[in-house]
Amino acid sequence: MIRIGLTGGIGSGKSVVAALLEVQGVPVYVADTESKRLTNTSPAIRSQLIALLGESIYTETGIDRRRMADCIFNDPECLKQVNAIIHPEVNRHFLAWVTRQTTPLCALETAILFESGFHHVVDYSVMVYAPFGLRVKRAMSRDGLSREEVVRRINNQLPDELKKTYTDYIIYNDERHALLPQLNTLLAGLL
Repeated sequence: MIRIGLTGGIGSGKSVVAALLEVQGVPVYVADTESKRLTNTSPAIRSQLIALLGESIYTETGIDRRRMADCIFNDPECLKQVNAIIHPEVNRHFLAWVTRQTTPLCALETAILFESGFHHVVDYSVMVYAPFGLRVKRAMSRDGLSREEVVRRINNQLPDELKKTYTDYIIYNDERHALLPQLNTLLAGLL
């Protein structure tokens, strides 16, 4: 089975491309969704996060998302430590998920494919690229964040120009290039 790593920064449109992959019959593992679920359900993650951040990092309903966001978006060392706890569990979960798939292709959607080391468990990396201003506009509209919050999150991710040098294929989601023809060319080339 061919494993595609689908990446792109906040507001790039990688979730739209992931949905198009699913329509094409390619199962997609959404690392952000699974990471959030595992953060609330994995005893290994829970115990390590409590050891790092204290009991109050969890509430009755799960992880305190605001406190976690404050930690990881404002403290690079905290981000590094949290990632070292969560990423190995997500990686294990993804690899187990792959073994249950029956299609010739599957995909891993993650904003941090290279930063997390997940690029080591995929066969090809695909970056969804959109210009900075468009990404900011999309993220502000979608998430209700201020421009400053979006820019801070973008600055915490690997710069697009560097990400482009690591990736095997780029899909342009810039409102000038149609997504489906690019995706069809990619899939035809992989199959």
